[in-house]
Amino acid sequence: MGRGIAQLAAQAGSTVRLFDTQAGASERARQSIAAQWDRLQEKGRLDAAHTAQLKSRLELADALADLSGCQLVIEAIVERLDVKQQLFAELEGIVGPDAVLATNTSSLSVTAIAAALKRPQQLAGYHFFNPVPLMKVVEVIAGLRTSAQVCQGLTEYARQMGHTPVQAADTPGFIVNHAGRGYGTEALRIVSEGIADFATIDRILGDQVGFKLGPFELMDLTALDVSHPVMESIYTQYYDEPRYRPSVITAQRLAGGVVGRKSGEGFYKYVDNTAQVPPEPAVPVVDEMPPVWVSNRAARRSELLQLLKELGAKIETGASPSPSALTLVAPLGFDITTVAVVERLDPARTIGIDMLIDDAATRRRVLATNPATRTDMRDAAHALFARDGKAVSVIRDSGGFVTQRVVATIVNIASDICQQGICSPRDLELAVTLGLGYPLGPLAMGDRWGPTNVLEVLFNMQTVYGDPRYRPSPWLRRRGAIGLSLLHVEE
Repeated sequence: MGRGIAQLAAQAGSTVRLFDTQAGASERARQSIAAQWDRLQEKGRLDAAHTAQLKSRLELADALADLSGCQLVIEAIVERLDVKQQLFAELEGIVGPDAVLATNTSSLSVTAIAAALKRPQQLAGYHFFNPVPLMKVVEVIAGLRTSAQVCQGLTEYARQMGHTPVQAADTPGFIVNHAGRGYGTEALRIVSEGIADFATIDRILGDQVGFKLGPFELMDLTALDVSHPVMESIYTQYYDEPRYRPSVITAQRLAGGVVGRKSGEGFYKYVDNTAQVPPEPAVPVVDEMPPVWVSNRAARRSELLQLLKELGAKIETGASPSPSALTLVAPLGFDITTVAVVERLDPARTIGIDMLIDDAATRRRVLATNPATRTDMRDAAHALFARDGKAVSVIRDSGGFVTQRVVATIVNIASDICQQGICSPRDLELAVTLGLGYPLGPLAMGDRWGPTNVLEVLFNMQTVYGDPRYRPSPWLRRRGAIGLSLLHVEE
């Protein structure tokens, strides 16, 4: 992190002094950064004169006292409050009274770090993401006493470095780590309930929503010795808020050293750094396809009927299904068992399909059985929806499908961030798309698939589970209730 920040600062025109308590670390950092510029020169992106100029801007500091003339000092050390407090207390006595002190903390309170300083107004959070030159966003965090002028200066400097600054209040996880709670934690809950396995969930969220990495691929990449403590930290700092509850799955894997790609095994095993992903179940062979009846309450019912016609299904149009019909339901948030009972359908012949997202916009269809679903009906539904070559996943019964649950949780947590005034909706969208690489910002997800649909998923899941973690944010409820855009409406 420190090397990446130093590289950007030098490229922005600053003279940079590198200091590390470990002997030789500063020199290794300088050599590493210089090698990056040499590679850019080889690719024709820098000329020799510019490369030499950049290298001349990197200086080594033998002691902390050598930073006395610096206008800005950025710390990128271990994530321990006591260590950071001690460092900044020393720095405060070395640099000038107008010098800005910045912490690259990802999870600690900026206010707490500055609490022991004589000039807490001069310290702010300046949270970059790894790898720094490629992750084009930086969170600028004001502590309780941070000067607005300090944050303004850091914001302008971030732009000089070619990054996008976003303003965040000093709250646990700031923007990106806070907003990211919905993706992995909800996926872990789905696994813990026996709904689907790791690979199936990764496939669904990649193919239906467009995430570059599934939640378990992502946790393997970041490693559980990094991601699990963040889960615990944010959960604890928010006084056990149910939305952020960690999972025993990651706690056990971390304890056992199965932390991800770097250890050779995580949610997947790795051979030559390549994940060994289990193959998808084969499409069943069905000799005779039953007729299909679609519930009148199905989400996107007209689109579902049109899809069935294109797939060559024999569609029943009666008020109720015949005794031989495959019965399709498409609930939002409710489990298939509840829908079958409420609509007085035969559970043995009832299958659910996720229609939150327009079928034409996805690369995968997701079906769900209930505990009573017959094997022949499950196989018939799988074979039918795979007729055009689109991938099909069949999961077990739950309140809400994988995509519904994860998307609704992401949108709900993001809405709560806006409710708390942690940042503006615009900065939230920028931070998440740039910092987490989501295909859409969380509010844009709510816009695209409908605030009322997201609310319906949450309300129904709250009914099914009786769990406050699905309690809709007031910010989302207001916008969902009046049908206004989540992204473009601000109070």
